[in-house]
Amino acid sequence: MERMPYREELDVQILRSAVREQVISSDWRTGLPVLTSGSVVLRDLRASDAPSLFTLLTTEEVARFISPPPTTVEGFERFIAWTHREREAGKYACFAVTLEGYDTAIGIFQVRDLGTGFDTAEWGFAIGSQFWGTGVFEAGARLVLEFTFNTIGVRRLEARAAVQNGRGHGALMKIGAVQEGVLRQSFEKKGRFLDQVLFAILAKDWRGQRTRVH
Repeated sequence: MERMPYREELDVQILRSAVREQVISSDWRTGLPVLTSGSVVLRDLRASDAPSLFTLLTTEEVARFISPPPTTVEGFERFIAWTHREREAGKYACFAVTLEGYDTAIGIFQVRDLGTGFDTAEWGFAIGSQFWGTGVFEAGARLVLEFTFNTIGVRRLEARAAVQNGRGHGALMKIGAVQEGVLRQSFEKKGRFLDQVLFAILAKDWRGQRTRVH
């Protein structure tokens, strides 16, 4: 999910004028579950995560292939508040990535509805570069996939990664994503339009993969 669904400038307008809608709550809408795998722990975002996310996700290597993240700690605080509102509305889920014994956010996983009642969704992730190649992504991704397919009930989960983002392609294919095509000039970054590769994972394929593993 290189094109992040959150826009700080739009959020300011929403805070000023939006009328909160009544929504039907479910467990994940009222608060995301804590998910664990080995030393990796995923949980709901907290306002206190803003400083670490600002430090880790605004570096050049992390921000290279995603929409510009908030530029201040306060901006990340507004982003976190926005994720909670979107979760409560049943449109979006965003997990903080942490490590056992180190309850500081080192990244995020996001899942958003593509307007299909969560039949089809898009996901994305950003993790501090210090934790690349450590297994944190794969462990966290598998937890998010279990949650997405088995708790939310998504049938098809998509991801988009710039053609130049070889590391992202490898990470997605490692957990079973299938490359389906190229979306030409579909992502703008610093005034340039980049091609993106469309990846997808189907719930039935994920469950089949899990059955074979076990």
